Amino acid sequence: MTSSATAPTFEEYAAATWPSLYRYAYLLAGNHADAEDVAQQTLMKAYASWARVQASDSPTAYVRRMLTNTYLSHRRPQGRRLELLTDAPPEPVHASVGGPEERMALWPHVKSLPPRQRAVIVLRYYEDLSEQEIADALGCSRGNVKSTAHRALKALRAAMGSDDTDGRED
Repeated sequence: MTSSATAPTFEEYAAATWPSLYRYAYLLAGNHADAEDVAQQTLMKAYASWARVQASDSPTAYVRRMLTNTYLSHRRPQGRRLELLTDAPPEPVHASVGGPEERMALWPHVKSLPPRQRAVIVLRYYEDLSEQEIADALGCSRGNVKSTAHRALKALRAAMGSDDTDGRED
C-alpha cells in the first residue's frame, strides 16, 4: 500500500476510473441510462467504504466487484424498462470477434444472456480478464466461471445459428 501522501483521494480515483467503470457498466446493462445508474451507485458505495477500497490489494478489482454485485442484485425488471436505446456499445479494447459488423451482429445476443452469463462474457471478451480475475469479481470459483462461460458461448452459438462445435458434444 502506498503512503497516504501519494494515495489518490476518492475524487481523483473516481475521475480516473469513471471511463472504464462506465464502459463495463454499459456492457453489462446494455444502455446508457442503466449504465450510469449502476456506475454511480457503485461509486457511492465506494465512497462510503473508501478506507476499505484503498486498503485492498487492488482497488480497481475491488470496485469492479462492487459494480458487478450492484448490477446483479439491482437489475430492474424488464417490464419496467420504458426505453430501448439502440446506439452501439463502446468498442472493446481486445475484441476476439471479427470486425465491427460481426461484433454488432453479436451484441443483441450478448444483451439477451442472463445477467451472470453476460457478466462472464463481458469480463472475459470485452474487459480481457483471466478466469481467476472473473472469479474474484463475481465471488465464485474458476470452475463456475468456466461452466458459466461454456453455457453462455453455447447460447450465443445457437442464437447466431453456428453449430460448429468441432465435432464435440456439449
